[in-house]
Amino acid sequence: MSNKGFSHLGLSTLDLDKTRAFYEGVLGFKAVVCDEITIKEGGKIRHIFFDTGRDQLIAFMEARGVDGVPAEYDTSINRGLGVPSAFYHFAFEAGSEAGLEEKRQELLSKGVEVTEITDHNWAKSIYFKDPNGLQLEYCCLIREFNANDAKMQPRFEIPIGALGLTKRVAINKAGPR
Repeated sequence: MSNKGFSHLGLSTLDLDKTRAFYEGVLGFKAVVCDEITIKEGGKIRHIFFDTGRDQLIAFMEARGVDGVPAEYDTSINRGLGVPSAFYHFAFEAGSEAGLEEKRQELLSKGVEVTEITDHNWAKSIYFKDPNGLQLEYCCLIREFNANDAKMQPRFEIPIGALGLTKRVAINKAGPR
């Protein structure tokens, strides 16, 4: 069986209304399925799927009053793990360099803090965050991949500040307790 791409990414939010306003109103993704799920033992879950293009979806789930689900938690993934925001992020296709610049200008006009265009040699990207603190990216390929691209090798150097870190973080090698 060949790979067909992903069906959907499932994520969590504490404020589904704010998340919907961002993904529909700012990013322009269409909501395609909205569920309210009643939990027999008490509580509800609201669930919404957005079409990001090419039949690929991103979904958000918000739990209210469900036993075992905390009322408050960090939805950004990275902060809770103590890693830079680039470590877990979601990239959307911009289509072209012109499309990437257009997306950047559109985000800026809607008050979203967005980076300058970053050139990765094989792709260009812009980065920003959603209301849940999730790192998002628009990206476009700027050339075909070649055999050299698939070889692990030193390619560039960045300062630790580019990861949003100002000092080294001590890692507990004992692992989880």
